[in-house]
Amino acid sequence: MFNGKMKAVTFSYDDGVTQDRRLIDILNKYGLKCTFNLNSELLGTDNHLIICDRTISHCKPRACEVREIYDGHEIAVHTLTHPNLTKCDEAEIIRQVEQDRLNLSEIAGYEVVGMAYPSGGVNYNHFVSETIKKNTGVKYSRTIEASGNFDLQSNLLEFRPTLRHADFDDLFSLADEFISLEPAEPKLFYIWGHSYELDIENTWDKFEEFCKIISNRDDIFYGTNKEVLL
Repeated sequence: MFNGKMKAVTFSYDDGVTQDRRLIDILNKYGLKCTFNLNSELLGTDNHLIICDRTISHCKPRACEVREIYDGHEIAVHTLTHPNLTKCDEAEIIRQVEQDRLNLSEIAGYEVVGMAYPSGGVNYNHFVSETIKKNTGVKYSRTIEASGNFDLQSNLLEFRPTLRHADFDDLFSLADEFISLEPAEPKLFYIWGHSYELDIENTWDKFEEFCKIISNRDDIFYGTNKEVLL
């Protein structure tokens, strides 16, 4: 159970970009909690992405801003420099993950124990997850493979989210399904994404609408990844 409740909602957002400030304003407005997965060696860098013929900001906050920005939420590992870990040897996997964890723990002022795998496509495998389990302080890590359901999972180092936030049709239909559930076993609605994606087609209002729908339910616990998984 989640703090005495059978249902929980959690969010997970990657890359640590400046759009996170706007996202956090929305989450805080509705009492929602999120885990933000950061690349400590990329903090303070300016960049942009070309997506759907649009130029999208992909700038990172400075290390000195991180504690203030993410206050009330969870900071977690996303590796030092965002490589595809399936293409790294064991030593580099350990360095990318554990040094990021240590860096972020110092920045955050508490021990960081969560993670999300960086890069798209096939971005983890059993060798990667076992290497992390045996050689780092990470206790859970999110994949990008949507489960499409609310079931809990036994392997916390290969944890599959319910779905990505940009799939709005599915997001709203799953929200209706989750709200109506009266489960006999604990159920978790786990949403992930990147806040900069909301700039692509200016879907911030849609995201806020979802937050309004899913929030303020007496039978739902709202927590960070750490609070719902550990």
